[in-house]
Amino acid sequence: MTRLVVTGIGVVAPTGIGVEAHWSSLVRGEAAIRPIEGFDPAQYGVSLAGQVRDFEPKAFVAPQLMVQTDRWTWTSLAAATLAAQDAGYSEPEDAYATSVFLAAGSGGNEFSQHEIQGLWAKGPKSVGAYQSIAWFYAASTGQISIRDGYKGPSGVVVSEGAGGLDSIGWARRVVRRGTPAVLVGGTEAGVTPYALLCQATSGRLSTATRPEDAYKPFDRRADGHVVGEGGAILLLEEAGAARARGARQVWGEVVGHGATHDAHHHEDPAPDATQYARAIRLSLADAGVTPDEVDLVLADGAGVPELDALELEALQRVFGGRATPVPVTAPSSWTGRLMAGGSALNVATALLAMRDGIVPGTAFLDDPVDAPGVDLVQQHRVQEVGTVVVLARGFGGFNSSLVLRRPQEETS
Repeated sequence: MTRLVVTGIGVVAPTGIGVEAHWSSLVRGEAAIRPIEGFDPAQYGVSLAGQVRDFEPKAFVAPQLMVQTDRWTWTSLAAATLAAQDAGYSEPEDAYATSVFLAAGSGGNEFSQHEIQGLWAKGPKSVGAYQSIAWFYAASTGQISIRDGYKGPSGVVVSEGAGGLDSIGWARRVVRRGTPAVLVGGTEAGVTPYALLCQATSGRLSTATRPEDAYKPFDRRADGHVVGEGGAILLLEEAGAARARGARQVWGEVVGHGATHDAHHHEDPAPDATQYARAIRLSLADAGVTPDEVDLVLADGAGVPELDALELEALQRVFGGRATPVPVTAPSSWTGRLMAGGSALNVATALLAMRDGIVPGTAFLDDPVDAPGVDLVQQHRVQEVGTVVVLARGFGGFNSSLVLRRPQEETS
């Protein structure tokens, strides 16, 4: 049986650059949602976002590549570098031994906006040749593969917020077919005028002006979410290959994945949580784990009352029969929703929670909604965390669930 372990984590997020910076920010309870910088968002009806600060792309991206790519790809290149460094993973002798399978939800927004404005103001000849590749969903996958010489089977998953988890599901297939290592996850850079306008049309963005009021999953005063940027990239390896090369650590093991689609409407959520609950059950069955064995759930946490209610319904359907309520937290509340990058970042957070036995609470969860059978975590708590379920949903009906387990001694 093929076993898949996480040996490296690279984080570029509103909470910090690097896995320990991110975790320290969460443990200290520092929300990274602040007034938007770089442009005036007043005309879009929102004022807050989770932006990556103190990011120096030149430390990770060659100058000639910076002019060809978007900030989104810069954050992906940085996160991939950090993941490889964390894993102690150098370029293998066999270039086909490493794959890159990332998720993308919106592509190269800032680069595209600049080119579109040039097209409008000056005409077609003002549009640069690199527009054709900088905006493209596969740009980050391709640029990492080219820079680092990875030639294994690679691709990109486009399932919006669920993509970070789904990329891991696809990576499992790649490893089972013989590729020993895969970079997974993803980042986003959607805090730009063009991207913000696109997201505002969903009607799901909070219009609050204070961070403590803006993104409140499972709270009675929830009125939408806050946009964020960044995410995480992780290095996954077949357990035997990781052991053979002397991997410096194993963060955890990927033991189950399930994905479904509501098949209901291209925008509106399904009327019930049938398919969402099914995705969770599929992941548990894949992992050979019962609901009673789950120590923690990292929820999608939409921050939209209707969507939060559907998520709680799914959780109650799956975990409602437990002797004790299942602990549930929504760590995206500290950063804003990062689309595909958010679910990848939540995987990193889950692995850190397992390592340290600390469960980060949901930010600004002051007045939780009624949730029988669900233990909504308001404050950070210390508890044993051995098995975690990470959940994610994507705009348009995507549902994904991932099961992680604390590493066993023989793989560490």
